[in-house]
Amino acid sequence: MIDETVEEIREMQTHSSSVVAVKAARALESLTEREFRSLDDYLRDVERNSTALRQANPSHASLQNTQREIVAALDEEFPTIEAAKARTRETIRGVVERVEMAKRRAAEYGAMALDDGMTVLTHDYSSTVLEAIELAGREGAELTVYVTEARPRYLGRKSARTLAAIDRVETHLIVDSACGHFLPECDRVLMGMDCIVGETLYNRIGSLPIAATAAETDTPVTVVGSGAKIIDDGFVFENEFRSSSEVMREPAEGFWIENPTYDATPLSLVDSVITDEGMR
Repeated sequence: MIDETVEEIREMQTHSSSVVAVKAARALESLTEREFRSLDDYLRDVERNSTALRQANPSHASLQNTQREIVAALDEEFPTIEAAKARTRETIRGVVERVEMAKRRAAEYGAMALDDGMTVLTHDYSSTVLEAIELAGREGAELTVYVTEARPRYLGRKSARTLAAIDRVETHLIVDSACGHFLPECDRVLMGMDCIVGETLYNRIGSLPIAATAAETDTPVTVVGSGAKIIDDGFVFENEFRSSSEVMREPAEGFWIENPTYDATPLSLVDSVITDEGMR
């Protein structure tokens, strides 16, 4: 299960960083069902597999923090392997509950920022943003939502399909470069976040040009996500450059294809940040 989860994270088959953190924690929990010759063997295996999960995507702050918390909980003396396994299960249960609760609360606060009749632009795929829009619709808000395709992996198409199934939400899928055309019609940009480190928002590539264009059109930009994704220090964001085949399948002859996964947006371009603790 762990090898499959590592591959899934590496290939970005799971797009939400909160969901990634939960899946990785539950994958690590599968070690508690295995037999080990000694306590040291178990502890080494937990640390080794946790490292593999973290290395699958070094940029995911939620993944990094939750995995480190699980391993740190085992940094004490245990009388038996079963005692260490029990502590592992207990820690993972707490981690999963906290991540899911934070995501749910952030979505609830995000829904409060969406008034009836609003037109919103969103980018990429954020399960927290989608939940916020769904909650707002459930409360009776009629919304128009423009969704960028989020090239080159087209994750916005997945968002559009999800939004199209929500009552009271009129969904429009647009190409990324059309954001400047539609932003003047929008009351707000609502995006998720991979993490915020210091004064910089790191999110899926394309977030920066949307925020910069929104500043020109006086469209407020709101970012929503778990407060655990906001980090003051101790975390160095590592961008990832993915396969050129995602951009173009034909061979690149005489030129290079660049395919970064994330970009860095100054918080000066963000009007508000909504977390499980409210708006800040």
